[in-house]
Amino acid sequence: MTVTSSPPRDTDAHYKVWDVAGYADVPRETKARLFEQVKGDLRFGDYLYGCYECGICVGACPSAKFYDFSPRRIAQAAAREDVDLIYQQMQEDIWDCSQCFSCVRCPRGNNPGGIVTIMREVAVRNGLASAKEALVGYTRIIYKIMSTGTQVSPDMLSKDSFPDWGPETADVADNLDLWRRALPPETMHTTTTGWSVAESTLIELYLIWMETGALDMIAEVDPGLHTILLELMEERLEEAGFEV
Repeated sequence: MTVTSSPPRDTDAHYKVWDVAGYADVPRETKARLFEQVKGDLRFGDYLYGCYECGICVGACPSAKFYDFSPRRIAQAAAREDVDLIYQQMQEDIWDCSQCFSCVRCPRGNNPGGIVTIMREVAVRNGLASAKEALVGYTRIIYKIMSTGTQVSPDMLSKDSFPDWGPETADVADNLDLWRRALPPETMHTTTTGWSVAESTLIELYLIWMETGALDMIAEVDPGLHTILLELMEERLEEAGFEV
């Protein structure tokens, strides 16, 4: 059994994070409920075995070199079931993870990147403020994928929308004329496809998003985008003979 104690809020800087991060505190019951969703994920048991505190994951983590991010802290908080720290991480830390999974070289077999993946999904499903902010820049990408089957084109990139992509994003945005001369013109469009995607592939993608609840997750963070995608997907599915 894990026993954790909560130090007084005015004597521990960790518990002042709300003033720093700008996110409102919530009842501890809410934090516990969110952690239970993380812990209840089928993948959780395969991602967490206990932490040696050896620091190998931190040494291998590219995000740790540029952000105040530590995969070891993620694993430790989950192992201790520290719901206060886990909630803070869901509002801040998890969005600094590169999801490169360099941390899986852990000698204990932990997968902090996998835990972050689960925490992100729980944050999105519950419409946490951090999730909404983190996904603002990806709205156009999601729409482009669902409408054309393709992903990012250079004209969609901006350093303000994708600060986590590093300095290369600014370089692309500042030199679009050069990229336009170097790349086929059709790849520059943001609402048409740069290569042909079979209609059957799009239909399969729509069915997966609907059946897995991915579309419902979008509704939590961007209701407007959800409405647009739902109309688009329902129309195409009905044309393909599916009952929606």
